[in-house]
Amino acid sequence: MKTIQMTIDEPLLVKVDGLIEELNMTRSAFIREALELALRHYQIREMEKQHAAGYAQHPVEPDEFDVWQNEQAWSEA
Repeated sequence: MKTIQMTIDEPLLVKVDGLIEELNMTRSAFIREALELALRHYQIREMEKQHAAGYAQHPVEPDEFDVWQNEQAWSEA
């Protein structure tokens, strides 16, 4: 692991310190987890953009999925 230095606003640090005490974890562990989550969210947003761009370039055609209409199984519950 690499040690880094960062600047953080005091009110945010107070919130983080309160939460890490509840979670029984260190600041470093909390920040690592938060950064991993932020990176995952970014990755998901990028994949969603690619998905949307694909449908924009190749939109669904009318009746394109009608062949599957009779394959649907709906529960009576």
